[in-house]
Amino acid sequence: MRRKAVIFGTSGFAECVDFLLQRDSKYEVVGFTATTDDISALTAFGRPLVPFEAVTELFPCDEHDMFVAVGYRQLNRLRERLCGEARAKGYRLLSYLSSKATHWGDMVIGDNVFIFEDNTLQPFVTIGDGTILWSGNHIGHHSRVGSYCFITSHVVLSGYCRVGDRCFLGVNATIAENTSIADDNLIGPGTLIQKDTHPRDVYVASRTEKFPKDSTRFFR
Repeated sequence: MRRKAVIFGTSGFAECVDFLLQRDSKYEVVGFTATTDDISALTAFGRPLVPFEAVTELFPCDEHDMFVAVGYRQLNRLRERLCGEARAKGYRLLSYLSSKATHWGDMVIGDNVFIFEDNTLQPFVTIGDGTILWSGNHIGHHSRVGSYCFITSHVVLSGYCRVGDRCFLGVNATIAENTSIADDNLIGPGTLIQKDTHPRDVYVASRTEKFPKDSTRFFR
């Protein structure tokens, strides 16, 4: 029998979570929740949408698990806060590991973790609470990703890397072997990090420059 689940959120992220849980997990998504200020309808994606303030009345915590499908707003702090509020209501926060991810089954994964398809997790990896790994990342052996991080797509963590809490890693970012990313870092798309960082650091790769001539020279 499938365990019942409630998703916090109504965004595109929440819709993806719903799609994957319904098709590739032991969960049946029976409804959605959001704060009262964010509710403008009675349903979301064809199922009940109820205020988070009263969610336990329709979806008791002893019968339902929850996933907080909130992205990297406030550098992941909003997701962290809402996970804490869901736990305070008594909910167990579910985690999802895609059947299309590659791993050896030996990693440690916290709660409210969502790991999309085509992620490669090498041996001895740890993923903290509330962390999102979008599709196509490489998490190298003996690496640890902290809590409430958001790793986008095609990010490479080499072996023995450490990523602190509440970090954001943009598309195609690369972290060199045995490098530590401190808490609250924002690592922009296409960035290469080869040295340890400091808390609240922001790294942005150089912008691509427009070539001074147009493409007609290549028509010949």
